[in-house]
Amino acid sequence: MKQTVLIAGLGLIGGSLALSIRETEDIHLIGFDSNYSSLEYAKMNKIVDDVYSDFSEAIVQADICILAAPVSVTVELIHQLNHLSFTNPLIITDVGSVKGPIMEAANHIKSENIAFIGGHPMAGSHKKGIQAAKKNLFENAIYVLSPTTSSEEEDLEKLQALLTPTKSKFLILEPDEHDEMTSVISHFPHLIASSLVHQARKWQTTHPYIPKLAAGGFRDITRIASSNPLMWRDIFFQNRSKMSRLLTDWIEEMMHLKTLIDTGEKSQIQEYLEQAREYRDGLDSRKQGAIPSYYDIYVDIFDQQGAILKVIELLANHDISIKNIEILEIREGITGVLRLSFQNKNDQELSQAILTKNHYDTVIEE
Repeated sequence: MKQTVLIAGLGLIGGSLALSIRETEDIHLIGFDSNYSSLEYAKMNKIVDDVYSDFSEAIVQADICILAAPVSVTVELIHQLNHLSFTNPLIITDVGSVKGPIMEAANHIKSENIAFIGGHPMAGSHKKGIQAAKKNLFENAIYVLSPTTSSEEEDLEKLQALLTPTKSKFLILEPDEHDEMTSVISHFPHLIASSLVHQARKWQTTHPYIPKLAAGGFRDITRIASSNPLMWRDIFFQNRSKMSRLLTDWIEEMMHLKTLIDTGEKSQIQEYLEQAREYRDGLDSRKQGAIPSYYDIYVDIFDQQGAILKVIELLANHDISIKNIEILEIREGITGVLRLSFQNKNDQELSQAILTKNHYDTVIEE
């Protein structure tokens, strides 16, 4: 018997989930979105079987529904459920990176036929929209699930079975536990990266050459500041109490660091830096976390006509997809550095092997 699965929100995450599960047997996949162009793209590219612009019309047909919208929109969709009648069992999950407001709304669902399980696939991209959707976006990523009192173990098993094609690593967490941890290692770093960029922008009025100097390492450590501002505005607003608490902690840490710089000895500053290095280097570089990993290769190239094209063609001939290309430094007549970014670790390592075999000097930075 076929199950009807609704993806409510056909953006990057919803579209990627649809691509992951659409080839599962006995699944009829339908999509809802308020954006007609997203619906047309999903239908035309056979990402879903049918599309709907009316949420109430789509949800009553579903056996499982994945709310793949921004947090504030997800909360609104959950509120709509109390104005509808459900005669058959329905499992609902979401993909929100902030669980508190969503779980609060879910606790007020009146229908006894609805089982709600919070969800958060910890993967993303610098791109947005269904056009950027990828089948393997969630491969090896952590996928947090937060069951509620409305759900049974059987519901959790059904949902995990549906999501198995994503090749994610499932982790069961309490909603507040999830929000605190993602605040520390995902949400807050985005806030700090943005503040660093603002600081550089302000200093540019004093030193006009700052943008040129920032093109290398500074641009790397603030890469996440390029993420979708509308999405992160929603996340910060929905999680603002935890953001405020972390900012207080950060200010205290910066005051401690300022004291070290102003009055500390060299040994104290070195110890501070060594402790940070040890903790950072102890993190598992082989697994995806809350912030999308970047699988980069640095390739030395000469300033010659077609030099970059040769590297790209070499990898394209082995069916390797390059996620991003950036020239870090190249001056006339000397060696420059090309940074290639890949979707996963396998493509990164295979590309390095191919380039090394073809006499290119390459480096993978862990």
